[in-house]
Amino acid sequence: MNSPSASKVMLITGGAKRVGAAITRELHRQGANILLHYHTSADEALALQTELNQARPDSVVIAQANLLDMPALSQLITAALQRFGRLDALVNNASSYYPTKLGQIDTAQWEELMGSNLKAPLFLSQAAADALRASQGCIVNITDMHIERPKKHYIVYSAAKAGLVSLTKSLAQELGPEVRVNAVAPGPVLWPDDNQEFDEVYRKQVINQTLLKRTGEPSDIAKAVKFLIYDAPFITGHVLAVDGGRNLSL
Repeated sequence: MNSPSASKVMLITGGAKRVGAAITRELHRQGANILLHYHTSADEALALQTELNQARPDSVVIAQANLLDMPALSQLITAALQRFGRLDALVNNASSYYPTKLGQIDTAQWEELMGSNLKAPLFLSQAAADALRASQGCIVNITDMHIERPKKHYIVYSAAKAGLVSLTKSLAQELGPEVRVNAVAPGPVLWPDDNQEFDEVYRKQVINQTLLKRTGEPSDIAKAVKFLIYDAPFITGHVLAVDGGRNLSL
């Protein structure tokens, strides 16, 4: 087994921007070495790598991959092991998110939404299992607070994220006792960049439904991920809601 005093090594999918970047920064602050995965956000990935390596040299490497490409998944695990010699945590953060209205759903949407939100986390976890067993490591999946009360017109996305919750619990059973597997279910934290559905009226409605009467910050999700990796040795198979209590008012 690897020395417990060595820096932990994390693979974070979709770690270049938005919530993923917040998770990357938070885990890096804890002393982790990071393989930062990105798909199309090359500029953001390179900028974040440069920023963090200036703080701690050679602590972050970046890797481009389309998570719908199955061979690329095992290659990400191999890249982490070749660069850092171990793997302590896999954070399945990358996600596709857009509406799919009944009657207009096609197989391309199904493949993309199921692929990024469910298929990739499964096969990445499978590829990482041996390395995580060796390090007594863990997996953290990023789900969604809407899994129990699906948002209208988001049929495929909701089904994929609900599947990810089931996958989290199944993997906790399969990989215990060596590997812990948990999930974080974010609520209103960041609005989508390019979705006109989330106008000011909708946003105010969401905030009013949140018990804390505000949106969260990406750092709230990042701190939850950090807690599950570093501070929760007796927690597995759990979904941690980070939603300001909104799930209680829907």
